[in-house]
Amino acid sequence: MDFEKITELVIELEVDEIVNAVKEALDEGKDPFDILNALTKGMDEVGRRYEQDIYYLAELVLAGETMKEAFNVLKPAIAESDQSKQKEKIIIGTVKGDNHDIGKNLLGTLLLSSGYEVIDLGMDVDPKDFVETAKKTGAKIIGLSSLLTMTVPQITEVDKAFKEAGLRDKVKLIVGGAPLNMELAKKLGADDFAPDAVDGVKHIKNLLSAS
Repeated sequence: MDFEKITELVIELEVDEIVNAVKEALDEGKDPFDILNALTKGMDEVGRRYEQDIYYLAELVLAGETMKEAFNVLKPAIAESDQSKQKEKIIIGTVKGDNHDIGKNLLGTLLLSSGYEVIDLGMDVDPKDFVETAKKTGAKIIGLSSLLTMTVPQITEVDKAFKEAGLRDKVKLIVGGAPLNMELAKKLGADDFAPDAVDGVKHIKNLLSAS
């Protein structure tokens, strides 16, 4: 199985074929990180097509599912590698009171494909859980999702919780969700805002390089 074929399967959203392709590459003794790079190239192209309105949200979600299936096969091989121990950790979660997770899940998939270790706390996450997880993992980036206008103030609660724990200067909060923009995000106490998952990865890379 050549790497170009794996990349093409991601671009063409072949969720039913990707698992066998990844298994075949592993059986042939291919390096799991080379396979990951091939998957990432495909996801990069999906992201480019999304930005150019060639693909839309439905395709982005399907690409996320394709990547998820591939990762499930790759995870054991990657976990055994020394390289996995050096990966930057990123915490993501939907704020307390909000049970929407499409955007968060897409971000998680894209971050995984970019080589980060993602700690997904799920939906309706209490501010203290973000803080405790950051303490345990040493993660520097906390990604918060808020789709409901009524849950937007929870971003401030997360900011406060980190301040009370004395950790606010050690982490960066990046937020996303329909009711938000950069100006509001900053007012709520976040460091950054991204309008969608594709931009979210770029912003997170910038935050990490600046830290």
